[in-house]
Amino acid sequence: MERTQKAALSGALIGTLVTGLKFAAWWLTGSLALYSDALESIINVVAAACAFVALRVAASPPDADHPYGHHKAEYFSAVIEGALIIVAALLILREAAAGILAPRAVDAPVLGLAINALATIINGVWAVLLMRRGRAWRSPALVADARHVMADVFTSGGVLVGVALVAVTGALVLDPIVAGLVALNILWSGWGMVRESIDGLMDRAAPAEMVAQIRELISIHGAGALEAHDMRTRHAGQATFIDFHLVVPGEMSVQTSHAICDRLEAAIEGAIAGAVVVIHVEPTDHAKQRGVPVL
Repeated sequence: MERTQKAALSGALIGTLVTGLKFAAWWLTGSLALYSDALESIINVVAAACAFVALRVAASPPDADHPYGHHKAEYFSAVIEGALIIVAALLILREAAAGILAPRAVDAPVLGLAINALATIINGVWAVLLMRRGRAWRSPALVADARHVMADVFTSGGVLVGVALVAVTGALVLDPIVAGLVALNILWSGWGMVRESIDGLMDRAAPAEMVAQIRELISIHGAGALEAHDMRTRHAGQATFIDFHLVVPGEMSVQTSHAICDRLEAAIEGAIAGAVVVIHVEPTDHAKQRGVPVL
């Protein structure tokens, strides 16, 4: 099992623990705000499970039907997670609307808040760790999962403050109002996640700083070649596909030009994790006919 899959599986287990704690807090208090927080945590568990499955698929080697691999499976996980978040937000909004019309008292607020606070601390530590791993391993599924968990941490903080205010002031309507605000925040988070995932499915180019790094590597390790042009990049999960044309002197042997390409591929793939490099060798005369400015 790859490290990203282990992280996703760990997220599902931690999410199950946190969900149990939050539902215990809701059961003790009857707070609608705490209920909304617990409901979002269920989505965390489902999302982590989806991320695990997507990462398993993404790790599958290329085959006859998928010669470029299965890297984009991670984006589907993030889309599903975003959709689940939106559904959860709508359910919470419905409950909040009913609660505003008929507010109810909160029982055992101190114990409920203490349990919810413990769950929030666990979530916060895990979100930071998961985000670091997701970015270091360039995993969209883990990053999306970490963002959702972190959003859960912030909403939990707001819920804790809201329920505490209900207990202190006795303003029962604050409980469903806080739940509604949590739902709106969750809805915005889910929409952002879906939007980013769709962007990844549309073959978004690598960041400008990465493209600049690739050009620098070509300049350093491309001795013997004359020009590199028509560079294209795209992200697909943890992979970055890079292709470009490399202009060489027309009289250069195939063996020599192949050696230059091998050197460039090794340099780029060594500097950029998950890089898949394809180089099209082009003789000088052909490049000039196409209008490429060759020195």
